[in-house]
Amino acid sequence: MTVMNRLRNALLNPAWVCFLWVGITIGVSMIATPIRFTAETITRPIALDIGRVVFAALNKAELVALVVLLIVVRASGRAPRLWGFCGLLALIVIAQSVWLTPELAERTQMIIDGIEPGKSYAHAIYSSLELIKIGLLFYLGFSSLTPEISGRDAGAS
Repeated sequence: MTVMNRLRNALLNPAWVCFLWVGITIGVSMIATPIRFTAETITRPIALDIGRVVFAALNKAELVALVVLLIVVRASGRAPRLWGFCGLLALIVIAQSVWLTPELAERTQMIIDGIEPGKSYAHAIYSSLELIKIGLLFYLGFSSLTPEISGRDAGAS
């Protein structure tokens, strides 16, 4: 197999998109964000403002990752097996994009303006969806590492 064929096969495997995406999500959501609030010199409003900017950028990056993943899954020939999981990822990213990220940004602005907003489940829902998203990305990534077996190959074994 030539180097170009190997590169083509690697790029057509959805695993690389999934693992890149999951790394970014864990890095931002699970590591950088909680640590930001432990810094003694950063006030809560400043930490929240930084978080708002970071999560807006993360959301845009995830929309790009979703589009790339959908293209790679379709081009890889694995769409029938992976399409449902990609659909769940799409629903999560869309919910975060159009509902949760804007709502959390609005709550952040209220805190920056000195207003303590009322109770909301938006943060808990966002965090829960992040965990589900990470699980889906790991599943899609690892399941994409296994070779595709066609019906013809399965009958020969």
